[in-house]
Amino acid sequence: MAWLSGLVPFEKVEQIFERIGHRQAPHSTVYRQTQAYGERIKGYQEQQQKRVALQRTVLKGLDHRQAKGVRLDGWMMHIRGEGWKECKVGAVYDVNQRFSLNLRTGEVEAHPCATNIGYVGVLDDVAHFAPALWALAVAHQVPNAARSSVTADGAEWIWNVATDYFPDSVQIVDWYHACQHLWAAAEVLHAEDPKAAQRWFQRRRDDLFKGHIQTITRPLHQAGLSDLARYFQTHQRRMQYHTFREEGYPIGSGTVESEVKQFKTRLTGPGMRWSRPAAEQMLVIRGAVLDRSFDALWDAAFPQN
Repeated sequence: MAWLSGLVPFEKVEQIFERIGHRQAPHSTVYRQTQAYGERIKGYQEQQQKRVALQRTVLKGLDHRQAKGVRLDGWMMHIRGEGWKECKVGAVYDVNQRFSLNLRTGEVEAHPCATNIGYVGVLDDVAHFAPALWALAVAHQVPNAARSSVTADGAEWIWNVATDYFPDSVQIVDWYHACQHLWAAAEVLHAEDPKAAQRWFQRRRDDLFKGHIQTITRPLHQAGLSDLARYFQTHQRRMQYHTFREEGYPIGSGTVESEVKQFKTRLTGPGMRWSRPAAEQMLVIRGAVLDRSFDALWDAAFPQN
């Protein structure tokens, strides 16, 4: 029941039980039982996180050769009695290479891709989110990786966490977010001429990929748009996309981000309003359902005598 509740809304669980299991399970009952199970699962997970706290972790052995990646993101969800609060989500994963044929050049190219993805979600508090992300990273052996990267948008709290917990990882601003900022700058710079904005964006996107940030910031400064230029200046070292790609790091996070959207879907559907305890419990359950760790987490939280 708890696993199914992490997959679909409580009302859908009721329908599934009636249709397939031929059992009556009112969604109110599903909700209460999921809360009870979720509280115990959440408590077990928090105990495990304390065991591998940053100050307690001793890394042993040699660095392994499996490249690792970390992705951080956030979205807003409504909490009853509190209003809109930010939910922070982290994903850790193996970085492997996928090969495909470039139809334009006729050459086989390698593209970094995310596999073996694990998730963690925490409601609106970096002080609680960072240790939870660290525990997930330890479980996936990220600290022992000889090569790792952190990919995210430009939020300051994200880079603070990356610097504090993953100081040896390469920091990368997600390529698609950077392009969104570039397009926004193009629209403002050529507000009266959409075609000119499109041409400027196309040219500057090539410069962005090559890490030639000054060709983007210079015309913005000259046009009195220094606020728009500051984003690119601040993250210049995180925007060396050609170099990152050559070194085998993922510059985008499409695979991970699509999963994060699934994470969000279960908690921010139409009309959904959560109490804080219920939201925190569902974040744990939903993450375990998405990364297929639910069975192991359930067995650990509810050991058989």
